Amino acid sequence: MKTSIYYGPQDIRCGEKNDPKIDQPHQILVEVSATSICGSDLHLYRGEIDSMMERGHSQIGHELIARVSEVGSNVSKFKVGDRVTMAYSCSCGECYMCEVGQTAHCETTQKAVYGFGTSFGDLNGTHTEALILPHAEGHVIKVPDSIDDASALTLSCNLPSAIIANKLADIQPSENVAIIGCGPTGLLTMDIALGKSAGQVVCIDQLDYRLAIAAKKGATTINSTKQGWKDEALSLTNSRGFDKVIEVVGYPETLQMCLDIIRPGGTIAAIGVFCDQEFNLVLADVFLRDISLHMNGFANVQPYMWEGIRLMERGVINPSEYFSHTYTLDHIDQAFSTFYEKSDHALKMLIKP
Repeated sequence: MKTSIYYGPQDIRCGEKNDPKIDQPHQILVEVSATSICGSDLHLYRGEIDSMMERGHSQIGHELIARVSEVGSNVSKFKVGDRVTMAYSCSCGECYMCEVGQTAHCETTQKAVYGFGTSFGDLNGTHTEALILPHAEGHVIKVPDSIDDASALTLSCNLPSAIIANKLADIQPSENVAIIGCGPTGLLTMDIALGKSAGQVVCIDQLDYRLAIAAKKGATTINSTKQGWKDEALSLTNSRGFDKVIEVVGYPETLQMCLDIIRPGGTIAAIGVFCDQEFNLVLADVFLRDISLHMNGFANVQPYMWEGIRLMERGVINPSEYFSHTYTLDHIDQAFSTFYEKSDHALKMLIKP
């Protein structure tokens, strides 16, 4: 079967693997309808986690919409033909960490993540024609046919992460909110924040075309590449800083931006995926300004997937509007290149087998 394979930094190509077969009773086999590229996949594309990837072997991708083609003997929740998606992290649903909602830290699967190399379970990725989903009853859910493929893909990662970001920030009516990063997860975070009657939602990014999308939705926008961006942002809060700041990028520089514009007593929710080893956090500054800092890049999305379905079914969220390009699996290398270079106003890629 066709599948995307990691060969090295900026070298992900479509290759061939043997057809997957069920060999454990808790597994299901699915045929992929569509998949996508997550912003976190760019960390491995750039080679930042090259040591975790086996060149010529590791498969890529953790976002999925598929149909069940076979079920293991212990699986009763799903049947052949069911339309399903799964959380990006594989969880059993039965261990202590799963029971307390920390599904990304499942003790059974040892923090296994689809398509993220040998250090995270060496699971097959979703950029493929078919794959095995182990411990299916713990992290796989059925998806109503009323939700289109593109929107359904965001249930694996983007949309639950946006829900988590808003819950961590605990936005209250009239509060001023800044969102740093206007990729798909950032824009979905903005959609939810705008619905919370926030006083002002300000989106900060480096790309004007992404800021234009946010502006059309009603957010105030600031390009952080322009001189004086911080003063411009603070001026929107009478110079006191934002009540809540949500970081959706995952770099030390953007976390510092959060600290620069948060007010005393404010809350920072950082849900970007951080791969850097160090950050110069001035503890005295955080302490004296009474800042609450939540970091949740390794998000426990499984408990929030049903909420994502509810938001889409009720018309509150329409993630499909953020998909800008469609590629076939044969051209996965072009999809990654376009997404990485942000060329042709790239935002979210729909990949068809």
